Amino acid sequence: MIALIQRVSSSSVEIDGKVAGSIGLGVNILLGILKDDTKEDINKLVKKIVKLRIFSDECGKMNLNIQDAGGSALVVSQFTLAGSVKKGNRPSFGNAKEPNEAKELYLEFIEKLTEYVDVQSGVFGAMMKVNIVNDGPVTFILDSKKI
Repeated sequence: MIALIQRVSSSSVEIDGKVAGSIGLGVNILLGILKDDTKEDINKLVKKIVKLRIFSDECGKMNLNIQDAGGSALVVSQFTLAGSVKKGNRPSFGNAKEPNEAKELYLEFIEKLTEYVDVQSGVFGAMMKVNIVNDGPVTFILDSKKI
């Protein structure tokens, strides 16, 4: 499971011109689900995201986690994170989990993250417009197999 984490001052997702989810201070999480991902990958990522000290303290140092900062999370499914451009110029998505199984893990990820912070989300599989005001910019790529 791959999560692209961006510290944001605000973020929202629109579907057909209507806001589906919106947050202020927090993290925008673009979530890619791979073929071999399981519930264990969800647990690893959620634990890491909640504990990541990427918010500034009173001295301006990245010392606070999302809970300490009083932040929220916006989770958006992003199957293109499973893409490979190793061969040729057209991305291959053979490493992405089958959509029905991926949707189940996506929803479980949101449910698990909700145990720790307020969570808004996009709609799995929908064509979305994501508005991100990256604060910093601060961006991290987390791979559940490498944390």
